Amino acid sequence: MQFPAEPFKIKVVESIRMTTIEERTELLKEAGNNLFSIPAETIFIDLLTDSGTSAMSDRQWAGMMTGDEAYAGSRSFFKFEKTVRDITGFKHVIPTHQGRVAENLLFSLIANENTVIPSNSHFDTTRANIEFHKGTALDLVVDEAYQPELELPFKGNIDLNKLKKVIGEYGKNRIPVCMLTITNNSGGGQPVSMENIREVSKLLKEAGIPLFLDACRFAENAWFIKTREKGYESVPVTQIARELFSYADGCTMSAKKDGLVNIGGFLALNDTELARQITNYLILIEGFPTYGGLAGRDLEAISIGLMEAQDENYLSYRTSQVRYLADLLTEAGISVIRPAGGHAVYLDARKFYPHLKPEQFPGQVLVTELYRHFGIRSVEVGSLMFGKTNPETGEMILPRLDLVRLAIPRRVYTTMHMNYVAEGLKELFKNRAKAKGLRISYEAPVLRHFTARLEEIV
Repeated sequence: MQFPAEPFKIKVVESIRMTTIEERTELLKEAGNNLFSIPAETIFIDLLTDSGTSAMSDRQWAGMMTGDEAYAGSRSFFKFEKTVRDITGFKHVIPTHQGRVAENLLFSLIANENTVIPSNSHFDTTRANIEFHKGTALDLVVDEAYQPELELPFKGNIDLNKLKKVIGEYGKNRIPVCMLTITNNSGGGQPVSMENIREVSKLLKEAGIPLFLDACRFAENAWFIKTREKGYESVPVTQIARELFSYADGCTMSAKKDGLVNIGGFLALNDTELARQITNYLILIEGFPTYGGLAGRDLEAISIGLMEAQDENYLSYRTSQVRYLADLLTEAGISVIRPAGGHAVYLDARKFYPHLKPEQFPGQVLVTELYRHFGIRSVEVGSLMFGKTNPETGEMILPRLDLVRLAIPRRVYTTMHMNYVAEGLKELFKNRAKAKGLRISYEAPVLRHFTARLEEIV
């Protein structure tokens, strides 16, 4: 079946309210046209992020009731540790309260002004943590990733020739680790093939450079390997996941994605000395090593969620719902990244608003208009999130794509909600010539998209 029904029944519902266009226009004005500053209760359908927005299962809620809140050596930690080890095979498991803390712990110890860290595409928090510690974050994704409508199964792959060139230029003394994001969030939620992971691992081992995975969507990536890569059609997702982790030396993980929880994450690795250093730092900023900023009940929910995320009925439904929305938009002539990824639909904002220049933030314009007219919140992944201003010339340094991400929370919205989103975007597309550009009136020095304020260009 192309679009399977939801493999669950709804036990609890949360009411959502549709505000008026006048209310939303005033809220946008107060928020400086930044959807991060909009109260959630004024949003009808929230596609800002799939991080921490999942609906937990009855088994997860039941597990939370058995959480052991002992400060040290809790029963819940050992259950969590065993689950992570069973999935990843890594020796050392360090809990954190979310993924960006795992990144911070890692890069605080390995990144400096001489450091170069390649990846297929770094996501915003990963890049920010590297650059905060004066390192250089390099994106080496295949060129096809920058062609939104090109249908290829693994557009998240790292370009091996680019990686070879970077290794040859900088060497292992300046490259403490290579990161591989699965799936590739900044590149449209596109998966990485097992062949690519294997070849990257081989190349790095020859150079003496560790490979770390940003594994927050590992189950979705494993599902795409099963359904798109020759030779894996009959291999269980759990086995595919274990194989892809076997090629790496460690991983960072936001369990708020494929852990199906609202808070939590971890850092897992094989290097005992590095794990010891990280654990010492963890105690300083997060908490004792057996809770890492989390309650025992959260560790229980993560343990269960990590296993539920590998259920193939769930993964079939999950990826089909995303594909369903992408297909509706494609049929309407709206350019989206193809093929559909695992967690979100990505709109090409420059093609949606061809009359707007990239420095007028067409992605942020689309985000604000979608909220203003239909109460739908999404997020810009483009010139606002990744653009920079040259301090010497004042010129804006722009990314190659301006995207708008419609991130679909797991087990939260129905097919009818997807239809509503599609109809809203179709309406905006018909009236796209009326949209006006934006300019920044305030920006922070790091991760500016979270707190920036923008005003309409009259």
